[in-house]
Amino acid sequence: MKLLAIDAVTEACSVALYHDGALLSRERLVQQQHTEFLLPLVAELLSEGGMAVNQLDAIVFDRGPGSFTGLRVCSGVAQGLALGADLPVIPVSSLATLAQGAYRLDQAEYVLACIDARQHEVYWAAYALSEGLM
Repeated sequence: MKLLAIDAVTEACSVALYHDGALLSRERLVQQQHTEFLLPLVAELLSEGGMAVNQLDAIVFDRGPGSFTGLRVCSGVAQGLALGADLPVIPVSSLATLAQGAYRLDQAEYVLACIDARQHEVYWAAYALSEGLM
């Protein structure tokens, strides 16, 4: 399976390429400059992986919660790339991704995932491990 994943809903602008068990990734911490970095990071990663967009099986994108503008950038880039290459788009939750990472890194079976929502608020969700997934 060959997947390209993109994220632009927090201060991090990141892309990852998964190809049959191998993982390449790039990340930049940027403040409101995701539109400048996201597509160049995608191009760099695909080049390093020796792959073109039309060779992917799907494009995965962070559907939030997160920054409203970041969500629009992330979903717009994912949909644009997918439309041009006739690929499916797979939305994933920011919070579920954080929880799954906590399980993979620390074997956490219960996770309270939080993301800064600004203005003294947070986006949050509670997760419990079930069959290896949060």
